[in-house]
Amino acid sequence: MSTSITTTYAGEFAGKYISAALLSADTLEGGGITIKPNVKYKEVLKTLSTNALVKDAACDFADQSVVTLAERILQPEEFQVNLELCKKDFRSDWEAIEMGYSAFDTLPPSFADFLLGHIAAKVAQKTEQTIWTGVNATAGEFDGFATLLAADATVIDVVGTAVTAANVIAEMGKVVDAIPTSVYGKEDLYIYVSSKIARAYVRALGGFGANGLGANGVSAMGTTWFNGGDLAFDGVKLFVCSGMADDDMVAAQKSNLYFGTGLLSDHNEVKLIDMASIDGSQNVRVVMRYTAGVQTGIGADIVYYT
Repeated sequence: MSTSITTTYAGEFAGKYISAALLSADTLEGGGITIKPNVKYKEVLKTLSTNALVKDAACDFADQSVVTLAERILQPEEFQVNLELCKKDFRSDWEAIEMGYSAFDTLPPSFADFLLGHIAAKVAQKTEQTIWTGVNATAGEFDGFATLLAADATVIDVVGTAVTAANVIAEMGKVVDAIPTSVYGKEDLYIYVSSKIARAYVRALGGFGANGLGANGVSAMGTTWFNGGDLAFDGVKLFVCSGMADDDMVAAQKSNLYFGTGLLSDHNEVKLIDMASIDGSQNVRVVMRYTAGVQTGIGADIVYYT
């Protein structure tokens, strides 16, 4: 007896595929920013600030401080994936016994797994890029952090240059110098850097930088000193973001950068549809719908180098 794999995945099971697609993005998978699931439409992020609280003592009560409440709106946008493939193109790559011997063959489970895994990886890659460099006007994207930070007048801007192994120490120093005193030293503070800057930093510490590093680099190991693991600069942890623009850096607390999605909500669904029983074709369709978006909290606590 043959088993048809024509299936609609919805609800909780769909959430697993959506999670694999979205949360496999480097920034999200590594826990670099705060994830807010179950945002069906939008969520209000409240911010609070005060002026000087401590005053000289007096006998009478005197309200001498101002409490300022503000808000940011985290509103994920809706996206979809519509893909159609022909089973015929994959017959030579998959076990025939899985597909059956009939000309009206079924979709093999291994193919279904491969297809969903491939799509999830592509969605994750796009999500990572959009988190940092997305522009809402571009189809399939929401405003990423670079767009939001550039438009926020309260963000601390640092004018940069093309980063190389020769200048990366000095350029990263500009970022650290600009971090507000109230933020420096916080447990969840990171310098988010591009892959290019991370590579330049590793090379500089291998002996190809200035500033007294020496020709042999860290522990006199030259370029062999780094074998993966965590990086830090001036006591601040680095977070490498493959979706960030080459010469960009952001210093911020994880708790001040947000990613919102409805990926855990039951309105998300993934459909893997074998069209043979519908229109007689040999096509397989994949339909995904999900929501995603980012937002910052307090702009004055964020340093943006570009």
